[in-house]
Amino acid sequence: MSDTVKLYDMRDDEGRRRVFWLLKRLTSYSLWQRKRDAWESFSTAYENAVKTWPKSQPEQMDADKLPRIFETLSLYNRGLDELRKGHRFVWRSGEPLQVAMDNSGTIMSFLYPHPDYWERGTQLAPYPDKVEALQRLLLAGKYEGDYAPIEVPFVPHATARHSSPGSLLNPEAYTYQFYELPYPVFPDVLPAVPAGADIIISSGQRVPVDGIWEPVKIEREKVLGIVPVGVKSIENNGCFNYLVVDTKAPNIIGGWNEAASKAERTGTHWRLLWEDTRYKNGTSPDESEYFLESKQTIQDAPREAAIDDLEVRTGDVCPVTGTWEAKDFENHRIEASKGKVMPDVLASAPGSGERRVHWVTWRLVRRA
Repeated sequence: MSDTVKLYDMRDDEGRRRVFWLLKRLTSYSLWQRKRDAWESFSTAYENAVKTWPKSQPEQMDADKLPRIFETLSLYNRGLDELRKGHRFVWRSGEPLQVAMDNSGTIMSFLYPHPDYWERGTQLAPYPDKVEALQRLLLAGKYEGDYAPIEVPFVPHATARHSSPGSLLNPEAYTYQFYELPYPVFPDVLPAVPAGADIIISSGQRVPVDGIWEPVKIEREKVLGIVPVGVKSIENNGCFNYLVVDTKAPNIIGGWNEAASKAERTGTHWRLLWEDTRYKNGTSPDESEYFLESKQTIQDAPREAAIDDLEVRTGDVCPVTGTWEAKDFENHRIEASKGKVMPDVLASAPGSGERRVHWVTWRLVRRA
């Protein structure tokens, strides 16, 4: 069996360690704080586009989206305030982070509903540069699998967020038609997966604690081969999932029904692997390992560029905190922070003297 295939097998130790680590990452305060900060950058840039993009320009942003955009930022703030205290109800249906995720997905799907680029919530072609700049800010807060902790309503057609480890481990799951999400960098040494607790529930039952749960098959001893009397063995029955307390344990996909040409939903047992008690005592653990850079990227990256070499365009994300100057526009300098969107310039047009919005190239003058 190849190493790649083994990684997608929940009986393989390395695959189990990776899925376990990823679920802890996807439910960490640090990752959700980054999602919130990216949304703030997008909100600011979108508002700026509504207020400053000239009406003569063919690309326009819909001002009616602004209330939902800023409502979503408020939801992120409320949700993070609770998550910081170890309260994970924020991922349940109707709670702040669940609603924020739904809102952000809607905004992304309807970012630019121009018929040349979009149809029925689906992007059909690469967006114009200015719209693409906004989409990049949206994508800065998107992580593959970031719906991992969001409650799955217990209804017949719904199943656990992750039925297969490939949904988290396969690099192809991170590649979409018009963008690609960064594949996570794993630490050199991944912690072992806990052996599992004595807490076992069935699909449809209330989840007693927040944490990572494993779907399992249970074989029982029998009296005279007929009456089950006790647990004989427990074996894996699918991909780990993160379940939130007081939600109902979900069903899983049990296989493919050839006759009906659809996946079969089936119940399972869930065994607690790890109870999530992070942040409850008011402490914030070191979570820097969740955002490592690949060694290849570090080796291939050029040494810190000279100031004269650093240039970005309006709409790009600022790569370095410092003083930036607009090329070809005298006396236009700004202080910009790393991660923020670079603005345009309101200046007189050559000849007419009329003040207009200009997309410009910004050059770094001085690092902070």
